[in-house]
Amino acid sequence: MMKGNVLEIRDLHVEFGPKDRAIQVLNGVSFDIPQGGAVGLVGESGSGKSVTSLATMRLIPSPPGRVTKGTITFNGTDLLALPLGKMPDIRGRDIAMIFQEPMSSLNPVMKIGDQIGEAIMLHENIDRRARRAKVIEMLKLVGIPNPEGRLDSYPHQFSGGMRQRVMIAMALLCRPKLLIADEPTTALDVTIQAQVLELMKDIRARLGTAILLISHDLGVVADLCDSVVVMYAGHVVEIGATEEIFDTPRHPYTRGLLASIPRLHGGEERLFQIPGSVPVPGTIKKGCPFYSRCGMRIDRCRTEMPPMFDFDGSQRAACWVTAAEAHAHVKEPAQ
Repeated sequence: MMKGNVLEIRDLHVEFGPKDRAIQVLNGVSFDIPQGGAVGLVGESGSGKSVTSLATMRLIPSPPGRVTKGTITFNGTDLLALPLGKMPDIRGRDIAMIFQEPMSSLNPVMKIGDQIGEAIMLHENIDRRARRAKVIEMLKLVGIPNPEGRLDSYPHQFSGGMRQRVMIAMALLCRPKLLIADEPTTALDVTIQAQVLELMKDIRARLGTAILLISHDLGVVADLCDSVVVMYAGHVVEIGATEEIFDTPRHPYTRGLLASIPRLHGGEERLFQIPGSVPVPGTIKKGCPFYSRCGMRIDRCRTEMPPMFDFDGSQRAACWVTAAEAHAHVKEPAQ
């Protein structure tokens, strides 16, 4: 475990289905999250972002899914080596997660105060009065107006943005070291989205909580994250500091994602679109998974999966063509 990282994922493989007909969904995923840092995990739907987060939380349903290889090291402990019965002590207390649609995570017939209080009871042995005080404190922290008066409200009595704030309050109850946010602003309008992002920035600054932000929205990632991990078809294809990724993307897929962002002054140009679609998991048996959609491909890309090449700075990308152009070299990840 490298000093300074709250989470290190190494060579993570996940498959689904019967073992004799297993479909590989994650293929050697590796990246780090520094203590107090914010990392964006980006890619199209089907790229493996959510499966990576579920594997980290040990929430992949088994059957049909399973981790077949790799390590997930949190604060020096390999989570995959822990007995599954130990994970509830870590979930919520040390690692918390929020999802994109709070109405699917909140109990519609249970008062907000009771739901948050129930989460406290799982990890802390405190009396009812202290529990109520902590619920009010957490609702204040996330900017819920008149928190004392909202304890007896039901989820449907809150707006979408306020429900997401409640979910963030529940996630932060035990001051976790890592917050995994899976598309937390997708279902919100842009004004509320901006408020939730500002809230997450504020929480990170005040509590020192590291954040893994899973998103297909590169604008959101640019606003919140220090570094970016780009995934495609279960592979990590590029990693780097946010500024490096946006200024000089090295992988053709990253370039395509950035080119497809709408521009305010785009004139009459049509919006760029990456041709084709993400391959069905398990259908790519060899070579670069982006081969069929790539405008820069060469013959070698069809037969050989490129390693992660080390470019200038902290940037790494898996592309034969751009690595040759930049004279990049393979750098083994730290153990």
